[in-house]
Amino acid sequence: QDKYEEGAAPVIEEVKEEKKMSFLQCFTYKQTWAFAAGKFMTDGVWWFFLFWTPSYLNTQFDIKTSDGLGMALIFTLYAVTMLSIYGGKLPTIFINKTGMNPYAARMKAMLIFAFFPLVVLLAQPLGTFSPWFPVILIGIGGAAHQSWSANIFSTVGDMFPKTAIASITGIGGMAGGVGSMLMQFGAGLLFVHADETHMTFMGFEGKPAGYFIMFCICAVAY
Repeated sequence: QDKYEEGAAPVIEEVKEEKKMSFLQCFTYKQTWAFAAGKFMTDGVWWFFLFWTPSYLNTQFDIKTSDGLGMALIFTLYAVTMLSIYGGKLPTIFINKTGMNPYAARMKAMLIFAFFPLVVLLAQPLGTFSPWFPVILIGIGGAAHQSWSANIFSTVGDMFPKTAIASITGIGGMAGGVGSMLMQFGAGLLFVHADETHMTFMGFEGKPAGYFIMFCICAVAY
């Protein structure tokens, strides 16, 4: 079969040529550093929730993820986190209803999502009543992170030409990876120190005090 039907005029797409930006040139823009800083500060929060929550449940409540209750709690955590699929919808609502500029709409959505992780501040205090409270609150914090993260990724396309999007995204991803590594490493050192010294923080002692400190850091990272 011919590529074009006989008698039909071939469709010619006009491609707008954009000046290519070198990798090093990307670092000369403050927008690059703003994006990288956002990833550096917040990516570790997501990985902390994913990596340390099972350990938190074991330390705080003596619940193993292999137990029935442990599996139910982890399932609930991930189920609540799935609420983040609506994160990309909010800017669209702003754009359609108010005619807002796409970049401004994303910034407004990110501001709103940045407040939701603050509920994690209550995870440890409410955990004295039931393990379900911190799990649900951590799930909300995780959902808020993913919603916030989806929008900050979208801002790269708003700020840079198509030829630079991959490079800027890679720089931000690298910054997020470094920030995540440092946060998890620091959390591990903190938990060991808290356990060995029986340190206290806001009425909690030992590892629970260490977890409370980390929850506070995660809550205000945005």
